[in-house]
Amino acid sequence: MAYDEGLAEIMRGDFDGIDGVSERRMFGGLCFLLSGNMVCGVHSGGGLYRVGKTREAEAQDVPGTGPMTFTGRPMGGMVDVTDDLIADDTRRGAVFSLALAHAQSLPPK
Repeated sequence: MAYDEGLAEIMRGDFDGIDGVSERRMFGGLCFLLSGNMVCGVHSGGGLYRVGKTREAEAQDVPGTGPMTFTGRPMGGMVDVTDDLIADDTRRGAVFSLALAHAQSLPPK
């Protein structure tokens, strides 16, 4: 895997005390899921959060975020984040809250 385990550990810590969390290797990295729905993940050079299309613009207002373009085109409802954002508790917390709320709004898989 081409991702920073230290960044994964930071993200892992955001889920302390939350039930129903699992991990899955995806997108060439590691993703964290809540009841089977993706919340966030790490990849080479940063991470991603699935915030949902209705929260995407709000998430992109946080410095260190941008459109998720793995396929060469923006993936709606997802934002790419820098490793610097992941290391910053305040900015990471803001994006994590949006992604967690989105996952909690979805039915379990």
